Parts: sequence; C-alpha cells; structure tokens
Amino acid sequence: MVELERELFAPSVLRDGRVVTIRPLDELDRQALLAFGRALPQGDLLYLEDDLANPEVIARLINARFAENWRQLVASVGDQIIGYGALRRLPGWSRHVADINLIVSAGWRRYGLGTALAQAIVDAARDLQIDKLIVEVIETQRAGRAIFDRLGFQIEGRFCSHACDRQGRRHTLIVMAQRVR
Repeated sequence: MVELERELFAPSVLRDGRVVTIRPLDELDRQALLAFGRALPQGDLLYLEDDLANPEVIARLINARFAENWRQLVASVGDQIIGYGALRRLPGWSRHVADINLIVSAGWRRYGLGTALAQAIVDAARDLQIDKLIVEVIETQRAGRAIFDRLGFQIEGRFCSHACDRQGRRHTLIVMAQRVR
C-alpha cells in the first residue's frame, strides 16, 4: 500500500457543522492514537479488541499500517485523532470476508462521524476486493448497531454469553454483515 499525504483527503462535514478528515493511519499518528485511546471512557475499553491505551498495541497498529490485508483509518481534527476504524481480511476459506472495528471519541458521537468513518471502511473494502463485511457488536451497543443498520448491514447471528468483557462479564454478541460487491 502506498502511503498517502494527509492533505489529499477531503474534509467531511458533520451534522453540527464541524469539519473532520478521514484518512489512513500513518507513522505521525503514534502519540495522537495513544492519546485517543487513553481518553476513551472506561466503559468503551471493556469491549475493544485492541487496548488503544497501551503503547505496545499502538506500536503494533502503526507498524501494521502497510499490511496487505488490513486497512486502518483515523478521523482527525488537526493533529487530534477523534475516531479509529480498521478493516481486516479474514484468512483461509473466509479470505473474501473482512471484519470491522470502529470507535469514536465520546464528544464526537451522534453527529454522523461514526457513519462517515464506517462508510470510509466500506469503501476501503472495495480496494481490498472484499465480498462481505462483518462487524461484531455487543447487543447493548445500540448506537454502534444503528451505524451499521444505516449502511445496510443485517444481523446474521446472535450468540448468547459469547463475548466476555475485560471485567469477566458475559454479553450477547451480534454479528452483522453486508455484501460489498
């Protein structure tokens, strides 16, 4: 993957008029991504696959930005990261499928940023020639589910007590999917 200049990405205007840029993660984002992760509400950290408050995890994400089967995007205002999204192609017989991770800063929610970032991830899936996208959400994460509902994702599975948060509590996991091509 070719590293792209930050200036090449058109700004997105949110419902409240604020302007953000959605672009690929780059080396210069190391400290901003760590600050983003550390500023997330404790409740959000319980459900994240990657601990964005951990410098070792951030280093791994930054180092993986050129991975062939992975796309990472950030939403930013200046040098501040306010959203993170990732798309990863699954291996083996599911290589036509990719999973999505998405998180938005608390102060930037409910203004359309999650939907804009999710749409950018769907667009990145086309670049990877993905046929199907999946996203796993905890049943109680209604706002997250609503983002993917708006983009045409549908529930394909419900797994009771399947997800275990970092405090050991079990939750029902919803798997939503969308065909891309």
